[in-house]
Amino acid sequence: MATADDDPRRWWALAALGLAVLTLGFDITIMNVALPTIATELEVGTDGLQWMVNAYVLVIAGLMLTCGTLGDRYGRKRLLLIGLGLFGISSAIAAGVDSAALVIAARGVMGMGAAIMLPVAFAVLAALFGPAERGKAVSLLVMGLGVGIPLGPIIGGYLLEHFWWGSIFLINVPIAIIGAIAIAVLLPESRDPTPRRPDLLGAVLSTAGLTSLVYGVIEAPSRGWSDSVTIGAISAGVLVLAGFVAWELRVRDPMVDLHLFTRPQFLWASIAGVLVTFGMLGLLFVVPQYLQFVAGHDALGTGLRLLPLIGGLVVGAPAGERLAARAGYRVPVSAGLAILATGGAIGALTDLQSSYGFVATWLATAGLGIGMALAPAMDAVLDALSTEQAGSGTAITMTLRQTGGALGVALLGSLLAEGYASRVNTAGLPAEAAAAARESIAGALAAATRLSEPALASSATSAYLHGMSLVLITTAITAGLSAVLIALRLPGKPTAGSRATGSSTAGSPERHFPQASTVPEDRSTD
Repeated sequence: MATADDDPRRWWALAALGLAVLTLGFDITIMNVALPTIATELEVGTDGLQWMVNAYVLVIAGLMLTCGTLGDRYGRKRLLLIGLGLFGISSAIAAGVDSAALVIAARGVMGMGAAIMLPVAFAVLAALFGPAERGKAVSLLVMGLGVGIPLGPIIGGYLLEHFWWGSIFLINVPIAIIGAIAIAVLLPESRDPTPRRPDLLGAVLSTAGLTSLVYGVIEAPSRGWSDSVTIGAISAGVLVLAGFVAWELRVRDPMVDLHLFTRPQFLWASIAGVLVTFGMLGLLFVVPQYLQFVAGHDALGTGLRLLPLIGGLVVGAPAGERLAARAGYRVPVSAGLAILATGGAIGALTDLQSSYGFVATWLATAGLGIGMALAPAMDAVLDALSTEQAGSGTAITMTLRQTGGALGVALLGSLLAEGYASRVNTAGLPAEAAAAARESIAGALAAATRLSEPALASSATSAYLHGMSLVLITTAITAGLSAVLIALRLPGKPTAGSRATGSSTAGSPERHFPQASTVPEDRSTD
């Protein structure tokens, strides 16, 4: 029987995983273009619309850590099929309901499916591919996820032009079915052959702490960072997560091995992933609004004009993988962050006279940096893990990225709002129109049209460009400093013993972490 890493079907299995994460990628952003239509069709207010987006994000952040460890225990193929099933069924339900509450509930279940698939899909690669091929496999999977995020507005814009709003959910169903069939046929099962006892308290603490923390971060831009709800949620989340860490360090069979952070390669590769995600989400937060409200493109046109970002990412990911194979992880990850910083710095120069060619250039530059840094950073994480720890270790990294990304969007969103509000001129406007204009560029342009005030529209677009420049400058500075930090700290090549077994966990011989081996299923039964 062929082993997992010499069976030719492993590349077809990777294609099935790529299709699954592509769907998760565009589902992160596809909702944004559909919200105005859903608001009209279902008569939903702003709070309801926010929860349609936030329910998905909150569930992913809260459950990803737990779901990654379940894959190690019960089988990664099994968990992927469960995740795809949850995602597909809830998508079909969301497409057919007629109330905001049911859409929100369905989005929560979709988030549960995504929380299972994201860490487990990457963990499977450790069992499916040997070290010589794993870098290429990781880069392809990173491309699938990364390409999916900016594809969301394109797909959503096209569907909303030709079909009803539920089509943005229904498109997930055939993809989930195809992906599930392919995974069932092509993917070998892998799991921890000597699983630890379930850590139920650890699962409860991590889920509660992460959910509370991310909820507070999500609410901060609208409520304010000094609001009691924001402070309470973030404080509660931090306290519960501190309890989670204390519990994991003392329990005999912890849910996750926090001693992984004593391995420099795992630690700094995880930090690099968070920093790249911060930059990527910063771009995706401000650029679509610029293209739609300042440049005047519709949803589909906005999505199409994000293609240079995708093109840069598609070029950057395999380039980073090849460079990592020759020079180690340090070079492509730090270089990618530096290129991302360059793209952000150029983008900060965008003004009302800037051509789309100029915008496309810096978008492609930023995409190149994102791809070049993110793929080898993820491969470095997997290289630092034993096969049995791939699920829980990857879940730690993906959870950090998700939480860091949410924090980044909140901070950059607050910076954008303050920069915009400080420049938009609302003098002489009715109180209600002035408040709407100060809140967002969308509100300002709507008020300008309603009141026939072209000066307000001009002021709002200039103010938005000021806020966008602040966000891009911040992104560039963060990425530039991160490039220096990663160049200094991330091991240039896999550290000695980076494929460490559980016996190497620092100073805890009584803690149960298994030796590195895989348990592929007999594929004659597939």
